[in-house]
Amino acid sequence: MKTKLIIYLCGITSVLFSLSSCTEYLDKEPDSVISADDAFKNFTNFQGFVERMYHLAPDVAKAYWVSSFNWGEDEVVTIGNGEYLMGFSIDRGNYRNYIGAGHCFLDRGWSAGGDRFKKAIWGGSWYGIRVANMGLEALAAGKMTDASDEERKIVEGQLYFLRAWFYFQLTTYWGGLPYIESVLPSDEPLTLPRETYRENAEKMAADFQKAADLLPVNWDDTEIGRRTAGNNALRANKIWALAYLGKTYLYAGSPLMANGVNGPKTYDAEMCKKAASAFGKVLSMVENGETQYALVDFEKYSSLFYTMQQNWLMPGGTEAIMRSPTYGADSYWRQMNSYQIANMAEGDGIVLCPSANYVNYYGTVDGLPLNDPESSFDQTHPWKNRDPRFYNDIIYDGVKMVSGTITDPSDEQYRYANLYNGGNFRNDPRKTSRTGYLNYKFIPMGANKWDLTYGYSYSTHFHLSWLRLADVYLMYAEAAAQGYGSANAKDASFSKSAVEAVNTIRERAGVGPVADKYTASLDGFMSELRRERAVELAFEGHRFNDLRRWLLLTEYPYNIKTEQLFDRAAPLDPKADPKENAVVNWDEEVIITRNLSSKHYWLPFKTEDVTIYPEFTQNPGW
Repeated sequence: MKTKLIIYLCGITSVLFSLSSCTEYLDKEPDSVISADDAFKNFTNFQGFVERMYHLAPDVAKAYWVSSFNWGEDEVVTIGNGEYLMGFSIDRGNYRNYIGAGHCFLDRGWSAGGDRFKKAIWGGSWYGIRVANMGLEALAAGKMTDASDEERKIVEGQLYFLRAWFYFQLTTYWGGLPYIESVLPSDEPLTLPRETYRENAEKMAADFQKAADLLPVNWDDTEIGRRTAGNNALRANKIWALAYLGKTYLYAGSPLMANGVNGPKTYDAEMCKKAASAFGKVLSMVENGETQYALVDFEKYSSLFYTMQQNWLMPGGTEAIMRSPTYGADSYWRQMNSYQIANMAEGDGIVLCPSANYVNYYGTVDGLPLNDPESSFDQTHPWKNRDPRFYNDIIYDGVKMVSGTITDPSDEQYRYANLYNGGNFRNDPRKTSRTGYLNYKFIPMGANKWDLTYGYSYSTHFHLSWLRLADVYLMYAEAAAQGYGSANAKDASFSKSAVEAVNTIRERAGVGPVADKYTASLDGFMSELRRERAVELAFEGHRFNDLRRWLLLTEYPYNIKTEQLFDRAAPLDPKADPKENAVVNWDEEVIITRNLSSKHYWLPFKTEDVTIYPEFTQNPGW
């Protein structure tokens, strides 16, 4: 643990002097070494020090050959090659498999000079916290001598933001930790105890608030930012800070963090009010046109997640708030093959397909859940009149997969998604769908070896934002409803009520509003809000943390994964709209039950870390 909290002294040297190891640093000529004072003396040098911290944030969607980041009830991994993935391990309660796992962004054997795909939350965050503290101490010591007040504020704001952000990621998975606000000496023993989650949250909130007070809304509108105009989107600003301030308070107010693993599923209303206020300020500025952020039109919805033939343009558009530096050229190899059956894109037999019970969250176009008595859902026509996001995200039976010429007649079986009982998209649990569905939210139609609309020549870039605007609307809705006790409540910082914020996201997608009968009680509204988060943020890595903070991870039906079974009522008509296709013998069966217990609400620490000193204790049950 000491190597984590004192933090890799050799690596710190590499941040200061752009060298990869202490050995290399000692081999340098004396004249080539930049002094610590020079590193901090002006904005250009100090900003270079800060920039390295952004590169500590993992790109969750790219690592190893297949990335695993959906660990709720949302995704099913194929049997065969996929057992090493973290999602497979979490299904079995084996959380320790995150340790050193190349496919898991939590811990990848991280090191300061290591492989770009090994950036990880555990090592990188501790490293970043120490670097932030070094920067703050340099500012306090007056080492930024050749700079304006505005330059000092922007540097200081980033340091506060990044320290808090690294802590937010750590505490999200491991709970309360020692909150280090100074550079710890390497020659003194560690004695800092773990704080409670609330204690950490209050300190994170203070850091995020300081960052919000110091940073501009848009760097491009400042004299400093104009020096790098058009290249500031990945730098922290006031909107980042306020949004994460709200998220910090919302998480602190959520049942798990507020009450513990065995507590009631109730919220801390005061924390939620603070969250609603921070989120409301962001949304008010957005809707008043005071920021560079806006919801992307639904016609461009896919551009939030991937781009093609745009010179590796980073996805996200105006909706992406925080993104990490990324590597576009590896999207095809590291992710695209993981969402379709192996034979279509010469994949390695690992398919990450949506669980059928998760697909059930996609309601009808009028906004009702499938199980509502007034819903138009019909099991004989299960693809008809669904939420438009269903058609964007999900491949269902009968969808045309290949448009181009297939030279080998035996491959014609792949032209349409044959996901019915006995269909070739269902007949091999090692290479096809185990659930009756495929996930195409992150890849385009035609991403197959016949149409060839994938690969390096198409510059297909898949990337997920750490935070996007739609999530802020939904978190505001949750915070306002729980803080003020009603779906129709609003915070003074924003003109919209909780339900109106949800309806803003639904309206963008062409979905009907939350029905009045679900706004009459807080429980009714929360059921629709949770469903809305499931659909809008599907497969973006949020569900596991949502279920945990809601204390629902171990509860039925959130602890199961299902498949749907059916036969086609008639042979497939290639000319017909697949939405209209009829089925018979509709059934749904559980294929995975997750026997998780209270200990699974928090991840375990490495044994080597919790045995360094007594005050740093292991999470209960591990």
